[in-house]
Amino acid sequence: MSILESKVLLKKERQLQIIHQINLHNKILSSDLSLILNVSEDTIRRDLNELASENKIVKVHGGALSKSYNVSATQADTYAYDQKKIIATKMIKLIKDGMTILTSGGTTMRAIANQLPNNLHVTFFTVSPLISLELAEHPNVEVIFLGGKISNISKISVGGEVVSKINDIKADLCVLGINGFDPEGISDSDYEVVQVKKAMIKSSRQVVATTISEKLNSDLRLRVCTLNEIDYLITELSPSHELLKPYHDLVKYIL
Repeated sequence: MSILESKVLLKKERQLQIIHQINLHNKILSSDLSLILNVSEDTIRRDLNELASENKIVKVHGGALSKSYNVSATQADTYAYDQKKIIATKMIKLIKDGMTILTSGGTTMRAIANQLPNNLHVTFFTVSPLISLELAEHPNVEVIFLGGKISNISKISVGGEVVSKINDIKADLCVLGINGFDPEGISDSDYEVVQVKKAMIKSSRQVVATTISEKLNSDLRLRVCTLNEIDYLITELSPSHELLKPYHDLVKYIL
């Protein structure tokens, strides 16, 4: 193999890793990709521009999004969609008529919104424009979008105004889509998103963390909460699965 062929192969492998990280977390910062892959941010920016031109990702200032963050995204665009459907089915069993629910964004929450029974009478407060549109399709669901500055990376409302609105809510459930989950707690890479999620947790009687199992035992740079602050962990796995055993003493309920 020539040096040129070797460089091309390394680039392809790196770009496959970039696509995987973006699909896994739905969005990611260029600086985080640089650390994960141990290459310069200039290299990451060139890769992101190339992948965006091939319609494999969505490039935004400071990072990139998965194609599933698009309003017109299909099931085929959603990473691990079958696993997220299983999570949604489990999550919906916790929702009762009359509840007030706080939600973040993400493709797992989108799967939950798509599967809600039409006869369910609940109120959702959400910081995600996309999720608010999905929820509004249900005739008996009251949807309140907590507007403010929209993060170009996370595609949710962030900032002090939104946090203040959340602080005034008394929710029965908080449903969190998460990016990092390990025995130390829930973590994320976006400071403003972390502040919103912290406020949601404080304003809710019970907290539900939803994640595909691939994100278990991953740790990002900013702490959202410790595991004793959540009530439910929901993955696509059976609660007795080997991968979940370390969490049974740390989380109240695993579904």
